[in-house]
Amino acid sequence: MDLATTYLGLPLAHPLITGASPLVDHMDLVRRLEDAGAAAITMHSLFEEQLAMDAEATRHALEAQAYSHPEAESYFPLAADYTLGPDEYLEQIHRIKAAVRVPVIASLNGVTGDGWTGYARLIEQAGADALELNMYVVAANPIESGGAIERRLLDTTAAVRSSVELPIAVKLSPFWSSVSHLAASLDGVGADGLVLFNRFYQPDIDVDELDVVPRLRLSDPSELLLRIRWLAALSGRVRASLAASGGVHGVGDVVKALMAGADVVQVVSALLAHGPEHLLVLRDGLERWMEEREYASIAQLRGSMSLARCPDPRAFERGGYMRVLQTWRRDEASMRVPRPS
Repeated sequence: MDLATTYLGLPLAHPLITGASPLVDHMDLVRRLEDAGAAAITMHSLFEEQLAMDAEATRHALEAQAYSHPEAESYFPLAADYTLGPDEYLEQIHRIKAAVRVPVIASLNGVTGDGWTGYARLIEQAGADALELNMYVVAANPIESGGAIERRLLDTTAAVRSSVELPIAVKLSPFWSSVSHLAASLDGVGADGLVLFNRFYQPDIDVDELDVVPRLRLSDPSELLLRIRWLAALSGRVRASLAASGGVHGVGDVVKALMAGADVVQVVSALLAHGPEHLLVLRDGLERWMEEREYASIAQLRGSMSLARCPDPRAFERGGYMRVLQTWRRDEASMRVPRPS
């Protein structure tokens, strides 16, 4: 049974890797991830705001006013709130690289071109095997067009690409007017991989305290459906590697993502819920599933359900939409729908 795959040009023993998570902050958990068979380890993002706070004047400006202007600056975390600051993040790359034998993928979340490229070079020097660009973009400004946001994303990717020799993946959200066109454009400016998708922070409102409440909710398998839709649409149509991220909890989820066209599957929420050893459950289950159905390799499985195999993807999508609407049959008796007189 050949479970080998390739992601960002990196040969991997199998397609199960960790996504960006706080698990990398603790070396004992990092070692448990490798012991459980993680084919690669993705670090959580370093935010450009942390780099700005690394300058004493900026840190002072943010922290000194945090409580006098609670409606503004206090929304940003203080420097001490981050588990790993910029220097500690680089040092953690060193530590993880020294402790494990699998590829280590760093992650950056930036805003400006300088914020991305400058630290991307430092991450490369620190020994990371690849870099994930976490493009967490909330299009909340009604003046800025979708085209302008896409252009900034493409320019940022191109700037990082020209600054480092590391393979780079772009982690996207699903909220673009044309995910396929954006993916092809990122392909054109040198992205080596695409991660589908980022999970947006969803704030809640405390109606008793009259306050906005941050809530971290782990993913569930229902979120995978959006991922496999776009994996299937992009597989075979872009040069970049494809990673599924979000909603992978069981063996069936892994199989679906691979059949849709993923080269690797990122796992986070399931590991936070069940521990790093859940990777063993997923890998053993994947191998058993393939053996029972006589798949000899991941290459044989990958993309077997992608739209690239369909002669007319648009007609397939349209037909599927019409068919699924017909699966709902109204039970007049149980729904107590009155007959017209």
